[in-house]
Amino acid sequence: MNKINRIGFVIKPHAPGIEGILRDLLAYLRGKGVACVLESVAAEMIGARRGISREKLPAKVDLVLVLGGDGTLLSVAHRAALADVPIMGVNLGRLGFLTEIPLDETRLTLDALLAGNTDIISARNLIAARFGRRIHNCLNDVVINKGAASRMIQLGIRIDGKEVAVLKADGLIVSTPTGSTAYSLSAGGPIIQPLVAAVVLSPICPHMLAFRPMVISERARISLKLLTDGEEVSLTLDGQRGTLLKKNDEVEIRRSDAVLRLVTSPRRNYFDLVKEKLGWAEYGGGRRN
Repeated sequence: MNKINRIGFVIKPHAPGIEGILRDLLAYLRGKGVACVLESVAAEMIGARRGISREKLPAKVDLVLVLGGDGTLLSVAHRAALADVPIMGVNLGRLGFLTEIPLDETRLTLDALLAGNTDIISARNLIAARFGRRIHNCLNDVVINKGAASRMIQLGIRIDGKEVAVLKADGLIVSTPTGSTAYSLSAGGPIIQPLVAAVVLSPICPHMLAFRPMVISERARISLKLLTDGEEVSLTLDGQRGTLLKKNDEVEIRRSDAVLRLVTSPRRNYFDLVKEKLGWAEYGGGRRN
């Protein structure tokens, strides 16, 4: 990891206490000789003269620091990955699987990064969705689903050029291991450890009982073709970007060449995080009768 000399700030502007938190961290980092770059909304919040757009910020810094929730981090994650810049999420939201650093661990984590500790950086593979002439990189998931007033839809699924199924459902989630604890989990998909080289296909309310979530190789080439006409159907990317689909539109999904370097907690591992966020009971280690 390159030395961190410039840190860029991305914020959730309506998070409780965000202005005070931002000012405190700016003072702390500047006291350590680190230059701070603010996205436009953060600069405006504290009356700074110059801000930079969220889209351009990752290419200008050595670390992206997100103050907010997972949605805020996802809005910039793909750009940080393409710029090969690590990203650190401080959780000011609710669940926070990606923004896993609690506010009271922020300085501890920053100090570790500034000291060159790379053990807390986790490499996360992205998936790339090709639709038309554009390729969209996603950290969590690619989702095709019907509109609120639409009937079920049909999707033709091919993997590595071979026909797998025609899915009748409300939609389909194609998820990375990182995204397995997001929308895919709520649709009945499995929790996948982030370092597993896999992709998850999770149907949304399937109208065919035999179709269940599938875990396939991350090297697989997935093709999804919309077979339904006359319904409102959306393609959604990381829950942040999207477009409408029409009959015979095809979305191709594969592993992305981009990798996100996500800063994780110095005090807990992945399974500690899962237990904390999902409220799993602690293992007591007592003897069974």
